[in-house]
Amino acid sequence: MSTKPSKELETFDNPRPERDYTIRITMPEFTCLCPKTGQPDFATIDLEYIADKQCVELKSLKMYIWSFRDEGAFHEDVTNQILSDLVAATQPRFMRITAEFNVRGGVYTSVVAEHRADNWVAPEPVHLP
Repeated sequence: MSTKPSKELETFDNPRPERDYTIRITMPEFTCLCPKTGQPDFATIDLEYIADKQCVELKSLKMYIWSFRDEGAFHEDVTNQILSDLVAATQPRFMRITAEFNVRGGVYTSVVAEHRADNWVAPEPVHLP
């Protein structure tokens, strides 16, 4: 296999840093291990962010997400770890991670974690008639 999982997140320069625009990425194949049982947990991870100077490069993001496959992690911790790592790599104006974990024992888990830069003010939403 020519690729392998990696914790390294690569970035590239935001092509339009003068503008707030939303980047949305869906990762429906996230897996990690339950730290109690060792059984696999499956989730869809949704990433939404407003870049400042850097954007996350997609291949490195795929390899990063893959790196959790054999790690034990509580849903709350892994969601916040992904947010922390992506914020450290990209320094976004705003970032939100939503992790929707598949059912386990009749229970669904959804974890949402957010980051907002200190000097960033969210634009007012536009409501069209």
